[in-house]
Amino acid sequence: MTTREQSDGSEQHTDPATWDVVVLGAGPTGENLADVVVRGGLSAVVVEAELVGGECSYWACMPSKALLRGPEALAAAQAVGGVTGGALDVAATLARRDGFAAHWDDAGQARWLSSAGIDLVRGHGRLTGERTVVVTAEDGSERTLTARHAVAVCTGSTAMVPPVEGLAEVGPWTSREGTSSPEVPGRLVVIGGGVVACELATAWSALGSRVTVLQRGAGLLTGLEPAAGAAVAAGLRGRGVDVRTGVQVRSVRREEGDVVVATGGSDVRADQVLVATGRAAATTHLGLESVGLEPGAFLDVDDSLRVTGVPGSWLYAVGDVNHRALLTHMGKYQARQAGAAIVARARGTGVDLADWSPHVATADTVAVPSVVFSDPQVASVGRTAQQAADAGLPHRVVEYALGNVAGSALYADGYTGTAIAVVDTERQVLLGMTLVGPGVGELLHAATVAVVGEVPIARLWHAVPAFPTMSEIWLRLLETLRDSDSDSGGAQS
Repeated sequence: MTTREQSDGSEQHTDPATWDVVVLGAGPTGENLADVVVRGGLSAVVVEAELVGGECSYWACMPSKALLRGPEALAAAQAVGGVTGGALDVAATLARRDGFAAHWDDAGQARWLSSAGIDLVRGHGRLTGERTVVVTAEDGSERTLTARHAVAVCTGSTAMVPPVEGLAEVGPWTSREGTSSPEVPGRLVVIGGGVVACELATAWSALGSRVTVLQRGAGLLTGLEPAAGAAVAAGLRGRGVDVRTGVQVRSVRREEGDVVVATGGSDVRADQVLVATGRAAATTHLGLESVGLEPGAFLDVDDSLRVTGVPGSWLYAVGDVNHRALLTHMGKYQARQAGAAIVARARGTGVDLADWSPHVATADTVAVPSVVFSDPQVASVGRTAQQAADAGLPHRVVEYALGNVAGSALYADGYTGTAIAVVDTERQVLLGMTLVGPGVGELLHAATVAVVGEVPIARLWHAVPAFPTMSEIWLRLLETLRDSDSDSGGAQS
């Protein structure tokens, strides 16, 4: 490292170290992108100011699902006749959660980066111009990193706290505190009705908290099929959660040790309030203005994840930061596609921008799979009926009670659930699938393959589900589709 003296006599550290690719953010997206380009023969460095492994590893997917799995497993066992006893050990559940979050120690993830041939620079990175990143370390020292081919912004998103009077002042939980709290709050108010709100209301109520959910909209999980949100609301109420929809939070205050949430009706008192009302782009302090972009905004990209509005082919935005599909697995998918595009452009072999090519993220728009780990679970992929209608696609909706399948009856006594398929009646392919019920997350990938592969309905008849499994729902949906076509004379929706 070299230094140069400034006009004020201080020294600025400079390090013109150069890599083929500089990655901002060491979450799953950044890790995977760096791995792809290194495997493709390029060099890569990852810049991270917090923990290597990112939000998913420490404050989202892994700890939240660890909190949810114990109560889910207990409920599944108790739903089978002949199984008696069993209890949830709250302390052991929290300890298991801590283990899955690696006790918030990223040494293992950092070792993986090294083993994969990926360099790591700790500190806050910011763009200062084309292919140039300055990293400020915790001690205030700076070094300059230069990219020969690409800089990839993989900094993700942060929890959004709405501008409600008094809310910021009471120190609300966001998803970070909601997944990492070392103790169970006696009373918890959850503001929001999306995935995070539903999952954490499920988890903390199962662990003994008295939970109230306040949702501004008319229902929960509003981006999914209406039946899904209704089932999750009923499930939460069944476990004692007070679910209130159509509620506007007007102010929040501390009073005699309580958090008091005013809604215009009766106040809600709790020990803690959790805000789960959406995500904001983590781009505020990245130096985007140095390349003509707006700080704090989500970044627009083309299908190869290259940022639009910036000359050249050097800047990419991958994962949550581009707002295409805010899910860990979709960020990893985008990382694979963007990494392949970066390698191809670096080698001069050309990038194929056609749908479903190795260099583009086509699935972002037509085949995004997701699972809500609530009780019941909700698994979905592709378009809902409303989304198909909005797109002007001729379609038919087919539903079947999942509890009527032999495998479901064996899975749990009194199993209830539903499967909703959206079928393109012109092309005769599956546009989307929603499954609601215990354990349905493990059924989702078959639907994802059918949507991505555009498998003709006539061919799906030959994909025989094993008996007696819950996958027999596919046969029942096909039979229902055939019978409805016969009854309607083949009319289209």
